[in-house]
Amino acid sequence: MYTFIQKFHSGWAYLVLLLLVLAVVNSFLGLSSKKDFSAKDRKIALFALIFTHVQLVIGFILYFVSEVGMKAFSTQGAMKIPELRLTMLEHPLINIIGIVLITIGWSTHKKQESSNGKFKKIAIFYGLGLLLILSRIPWSLWF
Repeated sequence: MYTFIQKFHSGWAYLVLLLLVLAVVNSFLGLSSKKDFSAKDRKIALFALIFTHVQLVIGFILYFVSEVGMKAFSTQGAMKIPELRLTMLEHPLINIIGIVLITIGWSTHKKQESSNGKFKKIAIFYGLGLLLILSRIPWSLWF
């Protein structure tokens, strides 16, 4: 069961990253071309938000069924092991912060009156969230 959840979490991450990049690029293109914020733009940002939240739930499940996680909490000095620290502390914590930023971007874009303001909120918050997520992906375990 653990292996399936881990592979699902890794595979779903490709979709999340693709949608986040698409949402950020779409927002920057919308800003630069000064176009109206359309239903298509809203759906791109919404799907990126939904897929990131699903990834978070899968990650929580993986975190709490992992035997590595239980070992990390019971092992003294586990934070001195870089790979363990990345997967058990840095990756979840920084990605949660990134997902919070994406959620804030979604919430604040709805309050904007202008299309420029909507694109700007999504570009900034989704972009920061994407950068944080990219910074803490365990690349050595991914490829």
